[in-house]
Amino acid sequence: MSARIRKAVIPAAGLGTRLLPATKAVPKELLPILDRPILQFAVEEAAASGIETVILVTSKGKDSLSQYFACDPLLEKALVERNKISDLDQVRRLSHLLDIRTVYQDQPHGLADAVRTARPLVGDEPFAVILPDALIDADSPCTAQLIACYEKHRGCIVATQAIAPSEVDRFGILDVSPVPDGSTKRVLRVNGLIERPRTGSVPFRHGIFGRYLLEPEIFSFIERIRPGFGGELQLTDALSLYSQQQPLYAYCFEGQHYDVGNKLGLLQAAIAYALKDPELAKPLRDYLSSLATVAVPALN
Repeated sequence: MSARIRKAVIPAAGLGTRLLPATKAVPKELLPILDRPILQFAVEEAAASGIETVILVTSKGKDSLSQYFACDPLLEKALVERNKISDLDQVRRLSHLLDIRTVYQDQPHGLADAVRTARPLVGDEPFAVILPDALIDADSPCTAQLIACYEKHRGCIVATQAIAPSEVDRFGILDVSPVPDGSTKRVLRVNGLIERPRTGSVPFRHGIFGRYLLEPEIFSFIERIRPGFGGELQLTDALSLYSQQQPLYAYCFEGQHYDVGNKLGLLQAAIAYALKDPELAKPLRDYLSSLATVAVPALN
C-alpha cells in the first residue's frame, strides 16, 4: 500500500443553505472571494501540497464546479485577440493545476457519506480531505502540514486549533493528550471525538477545522456508523470508532481559518485577502477608516 499522499477528496455536494438565496442559483463553492471562487482556494491548496488528483464529490445540477476548471477555447481565443495575456494565463492555469475527477453523491447525507462516495477513485491508499468552506490562509498549506505530520505519525490525522468555550457547538470537538515522545507540541493523540456538543457540556477545547488525512481503513468504519448529529453520517463518528483500534492524531496547524460557508466568514475572508492585495489594500483601508467616522445607527 502506498504511503505517499497523491489524492484529495473535496466534498461539494451540499445545498449551501447558510448562504441562501444566492446559493439557489449559484453553488456555494463558486461564490467569490475577490476574484477567485471558494472552490479554487481548496484545489490550489491541494496542488500546492503535492496532491496529483482531486476527487470532487458533487451532486446533480452542480456540473459547473468541474466545468470551472475545464479548458475554454472560445474564452482563450477572445483573450488572445484582446491581448489580455495576464487574464489568459490565469484561465489556462486552472485547467493545468492537477487532475480533477468527479463523483456524484445522490443526496447530501453527511461528510462520511461524501467520503464513502469517493472510495472507488481513492482506492487502497491514504488520502486527504479538504472542506472548501473551511478556508485556511497559511504560509504552508494546511494539507501540506498534515502530510508532513503523517511522515512521522502514521494514522489518521485531523487539523485542529484551540477554540473559545462558547464556540464548541460549531465544531467537531476532540479529547486530546500529548503524544508519548513529546517531540512537538503541535501533534496530539486523539482519545475521543464529539460532533458539535452543547455549549458547556464538555471540557475539551480543540475543534476540527475541515482538513483530514485518512488511512483507507476509514472506509470500513464508515460502513459501521449510523446517522448521528443532524440525521447525517458524521465522519467524527467513523473516526471515533477508528481511534479505538488505530492511532488517531490531531495536528495544531498554523494559519488563519475562515468559515466561508456563512455570510460573516465570507465577508471576513474577502476583506483579509483584499488587505493583502497591493492594488486594493490602500483604497480599502481608506474606505474602512472613513466608515469609522460614520455614526452607526443604534439597534432597537
